[in-house]
Amino acid sequence: MHFQSGGSFSFFTILTEQDVHIRISDEGKILEWGSEILSDYGHYYAPQLQPFMGRVEYFGREADSTAQGKIKSIGSTFLTYYGPYEEAHKRGKLRTMGMLFFDYFSNYDEKSLQGKLKMIGNLALDYYRSYENESYRGKLKAIGNLPITYYSVFDDRFNAGKLKSVGPANYTWYSQFDQARGGLKTNSYRQVVGGITVVLR
Repeated sequence: MHFQSGGSFSFFTILTEQDVHIRISDEGKILEWGSEILSDYGHYYAPQLQPFMGRVEYFGREADSTAQGKIKSIGSTFLTYYGPYEEAHKRGKLRTMGMLFFDYFSNYDEKSLQGKLKMIGNLALDYYRSYENESYRGKLKAIGNLPITYYSVFDDRFNAGKLKSVGPANYTWYSQFDQARGGLKTNSYRQVVGGITVVLR
């Protein structure tokens, strides 16, 4: 999972059996697919993926109205979507990617959650509710058994909203008084936590 500016969630990345990275938003929209490019100088990955050169197919007119024009397969990975008779907040959204199943918060859930991803495979997702601290209101709260916390204005006004922890991994940031203000002071911009790669940009 990727975070922009230290705390704003950007996207999840699913890695297929052919090592294709598929990036999706927290509402299940496919944003990009391809492979990561590692720089020759230092441990730096390009923000954009290198285009996938394999076969990509799309649903045609034979598909139902919610799937027409959407991606049908990327290489050997097939995708399906929720049909036109599904609950409104799921309709037309990504349902499966290969063997991976996706589910979403419905109109029975809090309004701020409706339409957001609720499950990726066997990993449950949660988000901070609309009544919680404004520094992290609406942000990703947990993925699977990994709780995610952020700095509030009471912790650090300058770095409010930035990641504080993902599971056992803690993050500290330079303050406004440091030369490298706003930058990450401890921990890494890219690390694996509980089997999930966490990337900060």
